[in-house]
Amino acid sequence: MDIITLFGIAIALAMDAFAVALSAGLILPELTGRHLFRFGFHFGLFQALMPILGWLAGTSIRALIESFDHWLAFGLLVLVGGKMLWEARQDDEENEQPNDPTRGLSLVMLSIATSIDALAVGLSLAILGVTIWTPALVIGLVAGILTVCGMLLGRRLGRAWGTGVEIFGGLVLIAIGVKILVEHTLLQ
Repeated sequence: MDIITLFGIAIALAMDAFAVALSAGLILPELTGRHLFRFGFHFGLFQALMPILGWLAGTSIRALIESFDHWLAFGLLVLVGGKMLWEARQDDEENEQPNDPTRGLSLVMLSIATSIDALAVGLSLAILGVTIWTPALVIGLVAGILTVCGMLLGRRLGRAWGTGVEIFGGLVLIAIGVKILVEHTLLQ
């Protein structure tokens, strides 16, 4: 696989992670190096591991994964986005700190939801007979870098927009989930 194709695939796979990171940068009251590292590391790690898992699985379970992967991604993104919307509606006294998407179960769910397409890429590379190690490394690094860039950009936009950005972030996550669902159900 040539390097241009590989980077094109890596950038395409990282777009959902970038959008989620942008939303996270919008809602966090303070963006620290720890936030950037956690999000970038986990998104990059999952983006690197999913193609490896897909490649290892090969074609034997492809039909099983394709039948529900889009529903899983949709469900996870709507769950996290809905939680953000719910928390945004709470009184400021009850919810002094918005949910930190760079921690705990939210981080894991977002990492999985944004990397499911990478699983399918791994399956495709197995079918094509391409070794997975270099593509997985490039995909993970690009996703990690674009995730950090998305958070930094989201932070700048969050400062400019002020209140209400958590609602916007939740709506973005739900929209990404709907996009994934539409692409896999209506456009195929």
